Amino acid sequence: MDFKLEQKVKVSVTHELSTTILEILKEKEYKKPMIATGTFQLEMPMVKALLKTLEENKIEVCIYDKVVSDPSTDLVNTGASLFVENGCDSIIGIGGGSAIDTARGINIVRTLGGKIEDYVIEKEVPIFCDGLIAVPTTSGTGSELSNAAVVTDIHTHEKLAVLSDNAVSEYAVLCPELTVTMPKGLTISTGLDAFAHAMEGYTSNLSSPITDAICEKVMYLIVKYLPNAVKNGEDLEARERMMVAAALAGWMLNNAGTHVGHSLAHVIGPEYKIPHGAACAYALPGTMLYTASVKAKKIKEIGYILGAKFPENATDSEIGKITSEKFKWFRDEVLGMESFSKLNITKEELLSNAKKVSEERFAGNSPMPITEELAEKLLKEIG
Repeated sequence: MDFKLEQKVKVSVTHELSTTILEILKEKEYKKPMIATGTFQLEMPMVKALLKTLEENKIEVCIYDKVVSDPSTDLVNTGASLFVENGCDSIIGIGGGSAIDTARGINIVRTLGGKIEDYVIEKEVPIFCDGLIAVPTTSGTGSELSNAAVVTDIHTHEKLAVLSDNAVSEYAVLCPELTVTMPKGLTISTGLDAFAHAMEGYTSNLSSPITDAICEKVMYLIVKYLPNAVKNGEDLEARERMMVAAALAGWMLNNAGTHVGHSLAHVIGPEYKIPHGAACAYALPGTMLYTASVKAKKIKEIGYILGAKFPENATDSEIGKITSEKFKWFRDEVLGMESFSKLNITKEELLSNAKKVSEERFAGNSPMPITEELAEKLLKEIG
């Protein structure tokens, strides 16, 4: 049967991080977890409290605090070797998408052997990889519920994606207090990354009526609560709603995928050192504009979620333009995202990436064929 929705991850929304993690470890009888994180996260008060709680309960922890943005294949493979050498039995990924992707990669390799790059194309992930507990500290990537581990090849600097429903988290712990210190810029870019997941999943070739309903709700939550989180980082209601929206959007990655907006981001992000969420946000207006040519009804619905108004009998082109402009207003005026022009990247430079965009793996999920010519048009709309 062609199932359209699956969710294997046990999810907890909590204000008690230490208690929740301890309960999970005891329930599963995990005795020695590895914690994959960055040095910054180790200084967070709730993470310090977690480590103290684990120590008091005589649970030995192996800390792997080498996680950085755009984790490399070497970072994952080294972590997997340390996991095995230290006799760990589970892994807690604490941080943004990079930390959780690193933890997922380590969990795959420690379970099945080899190297993480083996699982990009050559090998399947044939069995469920138990033991991954995902603890996000941002609200954007949705890695806690997604089935993707994205790592960077140390030789080619290309982003590689391992995709498998057998590699999802065993548990996801959403604790909004972990996000209250996120800087404004990071709050905006990660929130719009989640919006991109929902918008592209909603209009992809893999969408279905049931994923559509969830994607619509995700976009609604982000439009309603992201401005509050940007305005007041300590607004726990807004932070919790954004964590839920990001997690649901990550879940939709498994079931509806993304398309050319992420192809654009995956190409220009590494090339010009643009953070992934920001690259997605810059790519969204053009993605909406041209997707309207084949999915006008859905693009119009996105416009309504953003608060747009349409003239009676609006053409597909008008729907695309109005929705695109309304998103720009939300991104730039309501949220105050940094202008793309400040990156000083010329249109000529951007257009040189058209072939790469047309060949990027997620472009095939787009509802229209992504030719090199269309990729050029999309690149012209970046910003």
